[in-house]
Amino acid sequence: MAIRWKEEMIQFETFREAEVWADSITNEIHGRSITGYCTPDFKVATILAFYLAENPDYRVRSAKVHIDQEIYYQVWVELKE
Repeated sequence: MAIRWKEEMIQFETFREAEVWADSITNEIHGRSITGYCTPDFKVATILAFYLAENPDYRVRSAKVHIDQEIYYQVWVELKE
């Protein structure tokens, strides 16, 4: 299954802001409009991974990617069979 990515470059100052944002991304993944998310904000990626791990149907994956001297965090799900 191909990953349908959403990528946003926004970074938040607080964990609370990141939590609200990650919650909205979780809803998009649960709705299956996307299956992966890429962000330069580790706070969003971390919170998103924890939210997604609550779903027993998902296998949550993550990666830290270095591109052009920048660090990006990817979080995606695979459906368990």
